[in-house]
Amino acid sequence: MADDKKRYLKVEGHSYLVRDTMSNAIINQNEAEYNQYKQLRKIKDNEQERLDKLENDLGELKDLLRQLLDKGQ
Repeated sequence: MADDKKRYLKVEGHSYLVRDTMSNAIINQNEAEYNQYKQLRKIKDNEQERLDKLENDLGELKDLLRQLLDKGQ
Protein backbone atom coordinates (compact mmCIF):
# COMPACT_ATOMS: atom_id res chain seq x y z
CA MET A 1 0.00 0.00 0.00
CA ALA A 2 2.86 2.38 0.72
CA ASP A 3 4.20 1.77 -2.77
CA ASP A 4 0.79 2.72 -4.23
CA LYS A 5 0.88 6.05 -2.42
CA LYS A 6 4.28 6.79 -3.94
CA ARG A 7 3.31 5.53 -7.38
CA TYR A 8 -0.03 7.35 -7.68
CA LEU A 9 -0.20 11.06 -6.93
CA LYS A 10 -3.50 12.93 -6.70
CA VAL A 11 -4.09 15.48 -9.43
CA GLU A 12 -4.73 18.87 -7.88
CA GLY A 13 -8.34 20.03 -8.26
CA HIS A 14 -9.63 16.59 -9.34
CA SER A 15 -10.44 14.15 -6.57
CA TYR A 16 -10.94 11.20 -8.93
CA LEU A 17 -7.75 11.65 -11.02
CA VAL A 18 -4.29 10.35 -10.16
CA ARG A 19 -0.95 10.45 -11.97
CA ASP A 20 1.00 7.22 -12.34
CA THR A 21 4.57 8.24 -11.55
CA MET A 22 5.98 5.24 -13.48
CA SER A 23 4.29 6.05 -16.83
CA ASN A 24 3.32 9.68 -16.14
CA ALA A 25 -0.25 8.78 -17.26
CA ILE A 26 -3.34 10.41 -15.80
CA ILE A 27 -5.79 7.77 -14.54
CA ASN A 28 -9.50 8.36 -13.93
CA GLN A 29 -10.52 6.37 -10.86
CA ASN A 30 -14.23 7.21 -11.20
CA GLU A 31 -15.71 3.81 -12.07
CA ALA A 32 -19.14 5.19 -12.99
CA GLU A 33 -17.63 7.56 -15.57
CA TYR A 34 -15.47 4.77 -16.95
CA ASN A 35 -18.47 2.47 -17.35
CA GLN A 36 -20.40 5.27 -19.04
CA TYR A 37 -17.49 5.82 -21.42
CA LYS A 38 -17.37 2.11 -22.29
CA GLN A 39 -21.14 2.07 -22.94
CA LEU A 40 -20.98 5.15 -25.19
CA ARG A 41 -17.97 3.70 -27.03
CA LYS A 42 -19.90 0.48 -27.69
CA ILE A 43 -22.86 2.46 -29.05
CA LYS A 44 -20.56 4.47 -31.30
CA ASP A 45 -18.84 1.33 -32.57
CA ASN A 46 -22.22 -0.26 -33.35
CA GLU A 47 -23.32 2.87 -35.22
CA GLN A 48 -20.10 2.82 -37.25
CA GLU A 49 -20.62 -0.85 -38.15
CA ARG A 50 -24.17 -0.06 -39.26
CA LEU A 51 -22.97 2.87 -41.37
CA ASP A 52 -20.25 0.73 -42.97
CA LYS A 53 -22.83 -1.94 -43.85
CA LEU A 54 -25.19 0.64 -45.35
CA GLU A 55 -22.36 2.08 -47.46
CA ASN A 56 -21.45 -1.41 -48.65
CA ASP A 57 -25.09 -2.19 -49.51
CA LEU A 58 -25.39 1.07 -51.42
CA GLY A 59 -22.26 0.23 -53.41
CA GLU A 60 -23.71 -3.17 -54.31
CA LEU A 61 -26.97 -1.56 -55.45
CA LYS A 62 -25.05 0.88 -57.65
CA ASP A 63 -23.12 -2.00 -59.21
CA LEU A 64 -26.36 -3.89 -59.90
CA LEU A 65 -27.91 -0.82 -61.51
CA ARG A 66 -24.86 -0.35 -63.73
CA GLN A 67 -25.08 -4.00 -64.80
CA LEU A 68 -28.76 -3.60 -65.65
CA LEU A 69 -28.09 -0.45 -67.65
CA ASP A 70 -25.21 -2.10 -69.52
CA LYS A 71 -27.44 -5.05 -70.48
CA GLY A 72 -30.07 -2.66 -71.81
CA GLN A 73 -27.74 -1.08 -74.32
